[in-house]
Amino acid sequence: MLTADSSIEPISEFGQPGKFKRLLRFVWECWKLNLAGAMEFRMSFFLTAGMMIINNVVWIVFWGIYFGRFQVLNGWELQDVMMLWAIAAGGFGMMATFFGNAMRISNLIATGQLDIYLTQPKPVLLHVLISRMSVSAIGDVLFAFLIYIAFGDKSGLGFIKYGLAMVLSTLIFLFFTVIVNCLAFWLGSTEGLSFQLFNALLTFTTYPTSIFRGLGKIVLFTVLPAGFISYLPIGLIREANIPFILGAIGVTLFLCIGGISLFYGGLRRYASGNMMGLRR
Repeated sequence: MLTADSSIEPISEFGQPGKFKRLLRFVWECWKLNLAGAMEFRMSFFLTAGMMIINNVVWIVFWGIYFGRFQVLNGWELQDVMMLWAIAAGGFGMMATFFGNAMRISNLIATGQLDIYLTQPKPVLLHVLISRMSVSAIGDVLFAFLIYIAFGDKSGLGFIKYGLAMVLSTLIFLFFTVIVNCLAFWLGSTEGLSFQLFNALLTFTTYPTSIFRGLGKIVLFTVLPAGFISYLPIGLIREANIPFILGAIGVTLFLCIGGISLFYGGLRRYASGNMMGLRR
């Protein structure tokens, strides 16, 4: 049986001189291989990514019709909602494109498939996350950039704000997903529960926070950190709300540390499935 110590020790090796550069090269090669695999069937690739763009455009048309009749929604204007979609779709797309295996962690745990990653001298969590790419999510990323180019502030400061919003959105999506999937270490097969929690986060990030009141709003800024994504168009893009920005950064760091700690803490409880497999 593989032990937790054998899986965690390789992490420290990359703190040595030269190791970090090799780690970056490894990540880059994984991303290139994922993209090459997706592009092997080019027609399927373009259709899948294109259908995701069309799916998102439907929602944009809906909001366009709404704001054609009502200019303001509880303080939100059309540009704010467009930025909401540029941030939410972009954050989800970046997470699922570059760290597409995050949503499969619970399945890997329950079926013993982590064995493949434990036998290699790479940081286990990083290796797991970058081992898969969601083709449809590339459509989300392209859609997000197109929406920003069409409706966003194209000044230097505007791009910096949008870049920060994308980083926060991506990390919140990523490590919330890691956290809910790591429940499988303690609860067994939680694939359905993890998917429902992630889907709830994704859904609520696409609606203006101003339409929620009372308990619903509290949940969006606590249990489901969707509010820290969906309020970015107002609290960061429109104007720099320093308390909100600091809170969003703090929550993001909390999720990052919590996700990493839960994964490696759960790894000590992991029972090998005695699976044999090869990865590059």
